[in-house]
Amino acid sequence: MVDNNTSDIRSVAVLGTGIMGTAMARNLARAGLDVRVWNRTRAKAEPLAADGARVADTPGEAVDGADAVLTMLLDGPAALDAMRQAAPQLAPRTLWLQMSTVGPAALEPLVRFAAEQDLRFVDAPVLGTKAPAEKGQLVVLAAGPHDLRDRAEQVFGIVGGRTQWVGEDAASGAASRLKIVVNNWVLTVIAGTGETLALSKGLGVDPREFLAAVAGGSLDMPYLRMKSELILTGDLAPSFTVSAGHKDARLITDAAEGAGVRSDLAQAVAERFRRAEEQGHGGEDGAAAYFASFDG
Repeated sequence: MVDNNTSDIRSVAVLGTGIMGTAMARNLARAGLDVRVWNRTRAKAEPLAADGARVADTPGEAVDGADAVLTMLLDGPAALDAMRQAAPQLAPRTLWLQMSTVGPAALEPLVRFAAEQDLRFVDAPVLGTKAPAEKGQLVVLAAGPHDLRDRAEQVFGIVGGRTQWVGEDAASGAASRLKIVVNNWVLTVIAGTGETLALSKGLGVDPREFLAAVAGGSLDMPYLRMKSELILTGDLAPSFTVSAGHKDARLITDAAEGAGVRSDLAQAVAERFRRAEEQGHGGEDGAAAYFASFDG
């Protein structure tokens, strides 16, 4: 009998081939693994065939015989739905690397499903956007049993630059809670950048003068530069979309409410992303939340 705690990972099913899932699947295939991919919209998965991945019509077809399943879907309900569809083809003790941003509340039903199906579960949301994902330089925030780490790292070491293990009990939500905390900072910076550049425009101040004023000081940061450049050039091809930002902002406010923490900034950020999405910027980079500062 194969020891599913220690055996090598040779095949991975990637469920969800959006911006992040596509990059992760491509890196896994290029590393020589047998990669099967599924996406609700098949057309988004088909380009991965050129990298050697096998495109599946159903989640079950993708996971059939796979050593590990990697979920990179929009949210917890989407991940649970895909895994339920795959259930008849999931072998007991298959390693499930849940790498979507689902938030603490949505983690519980995923953990329960893993236990019902006798899957080996690791909660492992990632930090990073399109560029680091394509370079295999994501930061993986992981929680799961110590005896699964070597196997999990066979995948994490391909899609990520480093792994930060934060506990042995995936059900504790330690990894998902840390991801929510980090995302709160990320979205605050994106929203603050957009609002500051909008204020600059409104007051007739050259936004590059603002950037020059903070250059090299303690108020400067690479993310400010990167998101500012997207706004100033109008190149809003997404690495992390407005719609994804709105979803994550809601996860943050829900988590804060559950923890008894007042989240005034997070609520304002969620509203900015909601307005930008309503204005038609949902598929653009999160920097497009800038437009929420203006009517129409």
